[in-house]
Amino acid sequence: MSARLIDGKATAARVLAEVAGDVAALKARGIEPALAVVLVGSDPASQVYVRNKVLRAGEVGIRSLEYRLGAEASAAEVLEVVEGLNADASVHGILVQLPLPAHISETQVLQAIDPAKDVDGFHSENVGGLSQGRPVLTPCTPAGCMRLLRDTLGDLAGKHAVVVGRSNIVGKPMAALLLAADCSVTVLHSRSVKPQRLCGQADIVVAAVGRPRMIDADWIKPGTVVIDVGINRIEDDGRSRLVGDVDFDAVQPVASAITPVPGGVGPMTIAMLMHNTVTAARQQHAPSAQE
Repeated sequence: MSARLIDGKATAARVLAEVAGDVAALKARGIEPALAVVLVGSDPASQVYVRNKVLRAGEVGIRSLEYRLGAEASAAEVLEVVEGLNADASVHGILVQLPLPAHISETQVLQAIDPAKDVDGFHSENVGGLSQGRPVLTPCTPAGCMRLLRDTLGDLAGKHAVVVGRSNIVGKPMAALLLAADCSVTVLHSRSVKPQRLCGQADIVVAAVGRPRMIDADWIKPGTVVIDVGINRIEDDGRSRLVGDVDFDAVQPVASAITPVPGGVGPMTIAMLMHNTVTAARQQHAPSAQE
């Protein structure tokens, strides 16, 4: 029996509908959630990502602001924009699109964002809070994976989850979220010994390593739920196509449920960004924030 497809598009649509309801409720209180997106340079992929984020914001009623700087912009110029947005009470979320040009320190810029407005969840205060189990703004892709897992499995407590990859953007926060959900968590990386055997013990596999089709059926035990975060462009039979870190055709007959690529995790990332923006707006206007 083939695995059930985990439909990220449908789940993202539900999240966005929930966000639209939350936005309407905030507007009824005189609060208009606003997201500022800062883009430095003209990277084609970044241009597409920013356009999609602005479109989704408009669909759910979030006001969006775009700040575009040339690739030659200095770190001081980028930081000046961020500092201005930090000071603007009408802006609730700030996102600096990555990657930045090589001459600008991503760490310096991300650390300059007010943690309360850090809707990407990359500031060290939010990273630390996540590891401590505190309610913080959480990186969007791992948060989207958790929503897909909960919708698929319900209670995750006691499940053995294996995260393949230890990046700061996906792997590490993913492991922290799974721990918070009472999973037993193993993180595999390039120096792991016998990773295939370890992965084969998992009830849940989250693949986020950036290597096309690396995980095949030999890595997966029957009945495992597989979340494929990878987005890799390859040439296949003379055509360019997107594939994940999981060999979908090989793994689907073994797993109980699996995300496709595209159409799985991808749509969830922007949906969770909108969710984080509304959360940030709500928290910034909470009574405790005004005392």
